[in-house]
Amino acid sequence: MALEVYRAKRDFTKTSEPAGEEAASQGYSYLIQKHDARRLHYDLRLELDGVLKSWAVTRGPSLVPGEKRLAVHVEDHPLAYGDFEGTIPKGEYGGGTVLLWDRGSWSPIGDPHKALKKGHLEFELRGEKLKGRWHLVRMHGRPREKRENWLLIKGDDEVARAEDAPDILEERPESVKTGRVVEEIAGEAPGWSSKTGKIERRAAAKAAPASRKRASNAAKAEAAAKPDGKAKDAAVTGTKRKPMPDFVEPLLATLVPKTPSGDRWVHEIKFDGYRLQARIEKGKVKLLTRTGLDWTERFGKAIYEALAALPVETAMIDGELVVENSVGASDFSSLQSDLSEGRSDRFIYYAFDLLYRDGMDLTGAPLIARKEALKDVLAGAPDILRYSEHFEEDGSTMLRHACRLSLEGLVSKLRDAPYRSGRRKDWLKSKCSKRQEFVVAGYVPSTTSRKAIGSLVLGVYEDGKLRHVGRVGTGFSMRVAEDLYGRLEEIRVPKSPFAERLPAEAARDARFVEPKLVAEVEFRAWTGDRNIRHAAFRGLREDKPADEVVQEAEPTAKASRPRIGVKLTHPDRVYWPEDGVTKEGLANYYAEVWPQIAPHLAARPLALVRCPDGIVQSCFFQKHAWRGMNRAIKVTPDPKDGEDLLTVGDLDGLIALVQAGTLEIHPWGSTLAALEKPDTMIFDLDPGPGLGWTDIIAGAFEVRQRLDAVGLPSFVKTSGGKGLHVVVPLTPKAGWDEVKGFAKAVADAMTADSPERFIATATKAKRGGKIFVDYLRNGRGATAIAPYSTRARPGAAVSMPIDWSELGEGLGETIGPAYFTIDNAPNRLANLARDPWADFRKAAVPLPTAKKRGK
Repeated sequence: MALEVYRAKRDFTKTSEPAGEEAASQGYSYLIQKHDARRLHYDLRLELDGVLKSWAVTRGPSLVPGEKRLAVHVEDHPLAYGDFEGTIPKGEYGGGTVLLWDRGSWSPIGDPHKALKKGHLEFELRGEKLKGRWHLVRMHGRPREKRENWLLIKGDDEVARAEDAPDILEERPESVKTGRVVEEIAGEAPGWSSKTGKIERRAAAKAAPASRKRASNAAKAEAAAKPDGKAKDAAVTGTKRKPMPDFVEPLLATLVPKTPSGDRWVHEIKFDGYRLQARIEKGKVKLLTRTGLDWTERFGKAIYEALAALPVETAMIDGELVVENSVGASDFSSLQSDLSEGRSDRFIYYAFDLLYRDGMDLTGAPLIARKEALKDVLAGAPDILRYSEHFEEDGSTMLRHACRLSLEGLVSKLRDAPYRSGRRKDWLKSKCSKRQEFVVAGYVPSTTSRKAIGSLVLGVYEDGKLRHVGRVGTGFSMRVAEDLYGRLEEIRVPKSPFAERLPAEAARDARFVEPKLVAEVEFRAWTGDRNIRHAAFRGLREDKPADEVVQEAEPTAKASRPRIGVKLTHPDRVYWPEDGVTKEGLANYYAEVWPQIAPHLAARPLALVRCPDGIVQSCFFQKHAWRGMNRAIKVTPDPKDGEDLLTVGDLDGLIALVQAGTLEIHPWGSTLAALEKPDTMIFDLDPGPGLGWTDIIAGAFEVRQRLDAVGLPSFVKTSGGKGLHVVVPLTPKAGWDEVKGFAKAVADAMTADSPERFIATATKAKRGGKIFVDYLRNGRGATAIAPYSTRARPGAAVSMPIDWSELGEGLGETIGPAYFTIDNAPNRLANLARDPWADFRKAAVPLPTAKKRGK
């Protein structure tokens, strides 16, 4: 990264950080700065090519060989930064305290440029604190992940330490430059403290070391617990002085079909993770599941240490541990994946209730009072501990917003109710999708791997007997499918555990197991024979006993299965390995969205991106017929050159494309009935390097404004890739050249008026910091991704039609170009009050003539 990025992020009239210049390479200096900003981390910097290559190590370096520490690659810093120590003002980039923790030199092992490009840099450090051999290893990027994540790992040599040896970060907290600790630098004037803001003059006394600070917090907590009438919690109605219990059975929410409204209720976002009770006693922490199991060791050190450092002597906190995806939504599948991989750097603990604090039982206090006390406890906590905010808006309005964003739902809570254990109606949960736990009663082996499952056979208990409810055959990554195979093979049984004999089709190829494991599954509906339809696996629930799994109340009518005449071979073939989306999962998705996608797909020439073995293998573009093609895919000769044009006319045709490994569908902007008269014009806004999502939104609104000025309606959709598509429905009267010429004129005008923002040529070298307004999609034979079509990229994103208001009411930042996926798109559609593209064809008008355009 060039120093332009470093300088662009800083105002050097406000911060004392050096502006610096790029310099000729002077050697191989090395340093680590301890940086107490929004969250504490350690900045590793290695001199190379006249700048300091930099990584933010979230938990700092470890001397234990093989222990992986997340290191986020950040912008290059100037060499002069190697001597910086002090404070960065609040509101500036990186605002907080910087301590020079270590310095020295480094030596690359091999060519460092090739190593960085390859993603594995091996090197030796000769610092005052750190020495020996180290590794920086780039991680495989996750879908839609913007940052570049690496791992910092200590090599096994003579300076490495055992796991039970002292932590170098605690052993040596001082600056190698001044001998001070972070608290002393933070308290020095002129400067800025994250606790007090700007410091106008030198504090009377130096800040206490971290150990004394923790002791002070404990003393305050002890004083607060004394029965002298001054304790904060004692003033809250309903609190009692009593010993802290080992465990409090959690309050469980009751599922309801409709979110409650009224002043009595507050609403919180429903998290998609593991419910955990954090029990804190004199710096020691236990993380307990909803059944009281001790899972402390499963979640790494960071959550434990953050909870242990809270300013309390004793406490019990109710919350949920989650992993958030790239757009900030909690994702149970990602949590399961991280646990199976031994990864703990993405864990976040959302706290939503405080049951006990410093000698006082708070369960009898009103919810709002407990939450206020919890917020006080969490003040100043690191970002991995978060307070679950509540909302007092109308419940149905809140749920509608949550569902539009494809979140799991809401938990509504009586604001004045005490905390009472068990399933209660004090807390009510309303979901955006149908989702619950099911008992795993068997599995069907994979048709593509000898040591993996293809689907799970599921059931629920009814009057103490296990009842069959169907199968789930998508949502498994290959790693998960192989892990489940191993676990289920160990508990195989010769006979079915179901109370009633299964129909032949339900029992086909099934291997039965002891009904011990519980799977969380998302599905669309119940069929008439009480089976789940279009199910997707989300993970195992190891915190719930199998014999407690029953069918949850279903407020909606049971649905029938759509009739599909195309048979899928190898339905468990994984098309998106990291996301666990199989051929069956893709077919289920298209069956769900067929009513929405059909008007943009049926009876139009199509270009396809086919990946028969999934996105990790070779993919190719297909515009013409191929040998063995299913009959449901139709062929029409192009009257211009006689070449085959592919098209589909019904759901069977679409499923036939899925069977053929089609992962992207690109239709023409005209129908077969009027091939030379396009009925759709599209502007593809493609961001160049350095642009953010808000820039694309602004560009889309500018296109809309220009179209409005000439009387053309416009609709917007995410691309599923990097940008937005602005789409215009046309009355099919103008020809291809006229439509393409009009689109080019709009793109040229935007470029002429704002050359610093837009570009209308496809040259990639000139796109830096600009939006390419791609009008070339409007020529004869040119195509663009269909609304609702999937993309052959990690993440299984889809191109989603949205309302213009969703880009302008604060949701735009949340959504992002690849926010909607195979997994969450059907939930969004099911919960929309109105399809934002419902009037797309009705809005069509003829392309304005040159005279009407004012030429």
